[in-house]
Parts: sequence; structure tokens; C-alpha cells
Amino acid sequence: MNKVIVFGGSGFIGNQTVKALFEKGFNVTIFDITPPLNIDKNIKFIKGDIKDLNCVRVAIENKDIVYNFAGIVDLDIANKSPYNAIYTNVTGNLNILEACVQNKVKRYIFASSIYVYSDKGSFYRCSKQMCEIMIEEYSRKFNLDYTILRYGSVYGPNAQENNWIKDILIQALKKKKIIRCSNGEELREYIHVEDAAKASIEILSEEFKNENVILTGNTAIKIKDLLTMIKEMFNNEIEIEYSPETPYEDHYEITPYTFKPKLGKKYIVNPHIDLGQGILDLLYNLREEQKI
Repeated sequence: MNKVIVFGGSGFIGNQTVKALFEKGFNVTIFDITPPLNIDKNIKFIKGDIKDLNCVRVAIENKDIVYNFAGIVDLDIANKSPYNAIYTNVTGNLNILEACVQNKVKRYIFASSIYVYSDKGSFYRCSKQMCEIMIEEYSRKFNLDYTILRYGSVYGPNAQENNWIKDILIQALKKKKIIRCSNGEELREYIHVEDAAKASIEILSEEFKNENVILTGNTAIKIKDLLTMIKEMFNNEIEIEYSPETPYEDHYEITPYTFKPKLGKKYIVNPHIDLGQGILDLLYNLREEQKI
């Protein structure tokens, strides 16, 4: 049985990936600064900080596969505190790489972002680009096998409070109104967190060794069309307000592709969770969670 450690395993995508790994029969350990919720008692938890090299080194001992979902994962938070974002993400990644080499792990899986293709994303994008370059160099110098996962817009149960779809559904439930600070013409390819977790395990095959993989939804949808769909789920009893004068300046509009890092293969989960069904399920989940 492969022994796996998931850094950031208490977080949104990391937690779902931990559950999927455990269901597949992997021996899983979570490393995080925050204890996980709703996890099987047979999954080990280590409380620690990825900036602590010794702690990371000890945690990786005797592990075969290492996932890294840890660090600052929100673009807006990274922009408010660039030093903390870059220091945490880059130092943490470096510490894990060092420990992987020292412990001769079989594969390092790094959670990156499609923002690495862009000149948007500001300091968050900078940290991910730096991490990817470091991983590729460690692979060349020390023969460390890796897979880089470039996630797109992920949604689903147990998302952080700053997850956009979660935020707008709560707005709709509580205020009967959704405010979008743009004209709604932006395109996104949303992927359900369960599909993202499933793909994050399927890429352990030999086909994806030393590859960069794009994990987004199957279909692009305009923000305004998504909001119309949500409005219809509320029987058109909510209001949609657009405020183009205050756009999300560090978020891409149609495509993130302006920068050229190493080519990534897009991986499609099949079968996958339909966007409409996924949002409707999340809506019921949030209604119960928020007691509305």
C-alpha cells in the first residue's frame, strides 16, 4: 500500500483529495496547521507549518507520494499581503522539495493554478510560477518525479468563505441579491471539487509523470449566464446587479493565456458532475448550513 502525505489536507481541494485517496486504499497522512473536519479516524493528522523544514522532513519520512495543497491559495489575500504569500508558498514548496529528495519519494504532486499562464493574478501568480520553476529544476538535478496540477475555478461543498460561487449563493440566500463587480462577460470553466479530487488521483498513472496537467471544467460559461441560471433556480425571485465600474482587476476576463510556462495537458474527468446539478446540490447544502 502506497503511503501518501497531503500537505494542506484540511483545506478545500486537499481535504476532498484525502477522502478520495483513502477510499482508494492509500495509507494517508494529513499535514496542516488546522485540524481536518469529517475525516476517518484511520487517517493520521500532523499539525505543522510548511515553513518549518525539520517538521516537514520528519513528516515525509517513509512516504511514497507527497501532495502539496498548502500555502496562501486566495488571489485577493495574496495581493493584500504579498510578502507573506510569496514567503509561505515558495519557502514551503522548497522545504517539501528538499524533504522529498532526501526521502526519495516516488512522486511529488503540486497544486498550481491556471494563473501561471497569465499576466493577471499578481503576487499569487508569481508565487505559483516560482514554485513550478523550482519543481522542474529539482526534477532535472535530483531526478525527482512530479506532476503539477493547474487548477481552474473549483466549487463545491466545504469551500472557503472567499470561494466566489459559495459567496454569491450565500448572498442570494440571505439578501435575495447577487452583486457582481464586472459586466458579467468573463468566461470560466468551473470544476466540481469531487471531480478535481478524482482527477488529482488519476494523474498518479505513469502517463502524467513529470507533466503539467490542467484541471478545469468541461464547458466554458459566461459569468452572466451562470448568474442567470442561479436566478432561475430561485424562481427569478432574486436580483442580479452588475457594477462594471469596479472590476476584479487582477482576475482574467476571457482567458488566462498570456504567459508561456511549460505546456500543460488538459485532463477531462469522465463522467463528471454537471455544473447546474453541482450548484443546485451546493445550494441545498448551504441553505442547511446557514439555517435559511
